[in-house]
Amino acid sequence: MERAEGPSTELAKAIKPIDQKSVHQICSGQVVLSLSTAVKELVENSVDAGATTIDLRLRDYGVDLIEVSDNGCGVEEENFEGLTLKHHTSKIQDFADLTQVETFGFRGEALSSLCALSDVTISTCHTSAKVGTRLVFDHNGKIVQKTPHPRPRGTTVSVQQLFYTLPVRHKEFQRNIKKEYAKMVQVLHAYCIISAGVRVSCSNQVGQGKRQPVVCTSGSASIKENIASVFGQKQLQSLIPFVQLPPSDSVCEEYGLSGADALNTLFHISGFISHCAHGVGRSSTDRQFFFINGRPCDPAKVSRLVNEVYHMYNRHQYPFVVLNISVDSECVDINVTPDKRQILLQEEKLLLAVLKTSLVGMFDSDVNKLNVSQQPLLDMEGHVVKMHSAEMDKPQPAKPDSPASLRTGEEKRAVTISRLRETFSLRHTTEDRPEGLKSPEPRRVSPRQKRHEQLPGASGSLCARRPIPGTDSRGPQEEVVRSAQGPCDRRDRGDTEQDLGHSCPSASPGEGLGSPEVGGHASKEISQGSVESRAESPETDRRSADPEGHLDQEDGGRTHGVLPRPADVSSSNTKRFKKDGIPFSSDTCQGLVKTQTSPAFQVDVAVKIHKKIVPLAFSMVSLAQRIKQLQQQEQRREGAQNCRKFRAKICPGENQAAEEELRKEISKAMFAEMEIIGQFNLGFIITKLNADIFIVDQHATDEKYNFEMLQQHTALQGQRLIAPQTLNLTAVNEAVLIENLEIFRKNGFDFVIDEGAPVTKRAKLISLPTSKNWTFGPQDIDELIFMLSDSPGVMCRPSRVRQMFASRACRKSVMIGTALNTSEMKKLITHMGEMDHPWNCPHGRPTMRHIANLDVISQS
Repeated sequence: MERAEGPSTELAKAIKPIDQKSVHQICSGQVVLSLSTAVKELVENSVDAGATTIDLRLRDYGVDLIEVSDNGCGVEEENFEGLTLKHHTSKIQDFADLTQVETFGFRGEALSSLCALSDVTISTCHTSAKVGTRLVFDHNGKIVQKTPHPRPRGTTVSVQQLFYTLPVRHKEFQRNIKKEYAKMVQVLHAYCIISAGVRVSCSNQVGQGKRQPVVCTSGSASIKENIASVFGQKQLQSLIPFVQLPPSDSVCEEYGLSGADALNTLFHISGFISHCAHGVGRSSTDRQFFFINGRPCDPAKVSRLVNEVYHMYNRHQYPFVVLNISVDSECVDINVTPDKRQILLQEEKLLLAVLKTSLVGMFDSDVNKLNVSQQPLLDMEGHVVKMHSAEMDKPQPAKPDSPASLRTGEEKRAVTISRLRETFSLRHTTEDRPEGLKSPEPRRVSPRQKRHEQLPGASGSLCARRPIPGTDSRGPQEEVVRSAQGPCDRRDRGDTEQDLGHSCPSASPGEGLGSPEVGGHASKEISQGSVESRAESPETDRRSADPEGHLDQEDGGRTHGVLPRPADVSSSNTKRFKKDGIPFSSDTCQGLVKTQTSPAFQVDVAVKIHKKIVPLAFSMVSLAQRIKQLQQQEQRREGAQNCRKFRAKICPGENQAAEEELRKEISKAMFAEMEIIGQFNLGFIITKLNADIFIVDQHATDEKYNFEMLQQHTALQGQRLIAPQTLNLTAVNEAVLIENLEIFRKNGFDFVIDEGAPVTKRAKLISLPTSKNWTFGPQDIDELIFMLSDSPGVMCRPSRVRQMFASRACRKSVMIGTALNTSEMKKLITHMGEMDHPWNCPHGRPTMRHIANLDVISQS
């Protein structure tokens, strides 16, 4: 009680409002998170102002200065004061306008947050103004200087020393500026692509050097032309336009959609995607852009689906994607995250079904085209070529990529899948679905909801009330209420029954709270009758012992029951009595328990009962036996706990779980402590660590060690080209390449850098890595650039170089069937502690698995 009374003597701190300056800084740091967010907000303001030309200038990659100029409508003089104030905007007036907003911004937070995090200066000239105005703002968004400033119509926003008011974030921003810069350019590319009729340009100046252009579009009204302006004509040649198709029956069934949903034309999708032929895609997801109503966003499910379908036709590459999803604004919620990149959609399953059907149809026709055109190139036999030429003379009934043939192929697949489903699920459907149960109205429901609606008496808000057998008829009856809050299935019933078993242990098997078919959440209150029976019968306590068999008191097999404390009875029944409108007091509690106890013993009745004089047959021998039994139980418990460290079985389906267990329980230092037991079947090493036995694949572990050594210490030799090769790189990718030239040279690539050449043309390839029959090219360069964008300066290898090292490591490793002595086996196990990832070989085969725990085996 002293510990509880201590804090109560101190004065409680008063709840006071945070001062406005602190609130402003705290909230602003949540709106502008990075360089890309700051640039995004400024570019969106320019687009919302109706600008047709947007010029972005950076100094030192944005650390010193971010300046965005446009030729939009400008800002009127009466709006100068509210321009940078928190939650001041001209986009919406109330919350209802949010469903109809068509502009990028609507919260009125961006400029205010930038003022709090940096030094902001704005020069603007409205269409109606004769001369422009230059405004300087403080960190609260208030104007501190206002001067005339001649300029053309439009607005220029200058942000200096971003994040310098937050010292920790400012240092982190400066340290990772190259990474922040690359993300900013990636975000800017999205606005360059989707902003039709807007000319966007970006340049960067490092130190006192000259301005280097980063990206520039021509202001075309076509997304296709914008893609060519940003990524080049070569990228455009590898794309095919997106063709939207209605979802097929099989896809609708996969997503649980009805035929009426499939006919819904809620979404209209347009854009471009890469051909599915190998070599056309990219080695990473660095060029995937998704838009909803022209707003750049990150729809995780859409992106995952596009990549999964593409991998069905091209396993080793990712597509270039530009998709704009048009949908009614009332079906979209864009007010989810501060950067507005996460968007919620109604009927998202319908969108995924349309996407999947359309992509499969497009890629199927694309594959058919490639197969026909490549057929004479695959076979060099003369008669095959003649046969093909003869077939070409025959009239073609229809093109393989025509819509009619696509629909025919979809129908064939749908018929096949539906027949298979009928064959395997007819009996299941017949048995599970009761006859005569029909939904009152046609609507789409999940399978879990269907089961809930088909259960007799499980729907609606009806409450089936019945008294529990064994309760006192004179007192208020316990009621079991069928819950209509959620679906009821077999798992729900199992959980409910288990909970009831724990909450009412004194109930006999015949006194359950409900039949098994009653679902939902049953009441866990103890009825009056059950309390009385517990008080009257000590045998109930013996039956209600916990599952581990711990009893209150034991002597030669005799057990003495302990009555419950009145305080417990009161706390467990007060809520029920108040709910039923019945007055409850301590007298009522004493009447229920039927014990004549004085107020002095109201805290713990059990103490009073234990003080009764009871003759006991005490024996030191029985006490020693009891202690020994308890020690054995504790040892079994510890052994079982040790065994639970490794639960995964040795099977392909549990490889990931087994790796997680090993990674969690085994450290690198433990490999040196392992004891070698022997070799099994000339392919596996049996080791022991404490009481755990492990099996190690001798070939896989040696292969992984050799692979990591090759990756760390091998420098590939390059083969010089006859003439330098021009690379189609963006400005950001070119900057990443120039900054990591040493890593490229270790991988066998070499370049010549012409500093005087324009951006995107400064680097030329002069050497490629070669190794026997392995050849490499520009695609491996793109993959390396993508890796180095996320981890600048870290040594990494292209996937094809990794494959080459894996092949070499496999050939030089200990093979299955090779007999090893103890020192050789110990060497292999010790090498596992020197690896970065010792749990599987480069080809994915596991290196080590747990077999058994000796303590558990000896106890059993």
